[in-house]
Amino acid sequence: MTTTYTATPTREQNKSATRTWAAIGVAAGVTGVASIQTSLTIDAGYAPDTIGDPEKVVERLADQTVAILVTHTLTIVTALLLVVFAAGLKRRLEAQAPVGSLLPSVAASGLGLVSVAGLLGSGLTTEFVFGANAPKGELVAESGDFYAHWIATIPWLWVGAGLAGVAVAAAALKHSAAPRWIGWVGVVLGGLTLVAGISPLQYMAGFTGPVWLLVTALGFLFADRRHV
Repeated sequence: MTTTYTATPTREQNKSATRTWAAIGVAAGVTGVASIQTSLTIDAGYAPDTIGDPEKVVERLADQTVAILVTHTLTIVTALLLVVFAAGLKRRLEAQAPVGSLLPSVAASGLGLVSVAGLLGSGLTTEFVFGANAPKGELVAESGDFYAHWIATIPWLWVGAGLAGVAVAAAALKHSAAPRWIGWVGVVLGGLTLVAGISPLQYMAGFTGPVWLLVTALGFLFADRRHV
């Protein structure tokens, strides 16, 4: 008769494992902030000397190929990391929120919306970044002009982070499901992101959403006594 022994994880191994989701959230916050900053350098559709002239917009897109590719990579990496952080955040809030509370699921779903926006926002890169560098005439200029506006808007739709921030705030301040200061971060940065995302200037949420994510993830990583 053969007996199989299964090693029991040590306390330190468990603690390390339970912090991983928060560390991934920090990484998502960093890449999220970086993606927005690099996106600001892509001005093909808005520069005074190109706006309203699709042919010039395409030429400028070709000149900004490196910035487009960097922004694309940062955006899609952020989208993937957010999925993991959202799952960890949901589990962390469920550990202390009232049984059956919708707040953990709402927080995770809000981050899911941001992930989808990032996926869609980076989804046309292959088609247009190489098209802009193709011989003149192969890319319809008006389509290139549309793409210039697409990449300057869709990846900036961080309104879901605002929803997540407000949900975390409610969970922390009403149910003590997270440190209270993280809850207040959700009220301020999450609230601003939500309001900006609801407004006609919804892309402004891209300025505050990644910052909320970064600060919140850092809080759960370093200042949360309960690691789940």
